[in-house]
Amino acid sequence: MATETRSFEDHIVVDPRVLVGKPVIKGTRVPVSLVLNLLGHGYDFARIREAYPQLADDDIKAAIAYSEARLNRERVKLRST
Repeated sequence: MATETRSFEDHIVVDPRVLVGKPVIKGTRVPVSLVLNLLGHGYDFARIREAYPQLADDDIKAAIAYSEARLNRERVKLRST
């Protein structure tokens, strides 16, 4: 059984000249945060593609993978009370 790679590097770009450096879907001005917001509000892939026809399923999956990678790098600092 083949495993799906969750690579986002071919789909997500960060360029200071595009949306002030926010991560966007490559070749668009659609920010990753917008895709995640839509998913969080119940949009499925088909509805996102309907609203943003320039996106493909792989772009949406890449937005999810990008956010996962970012969260996995975060560190939580606990405050002493």
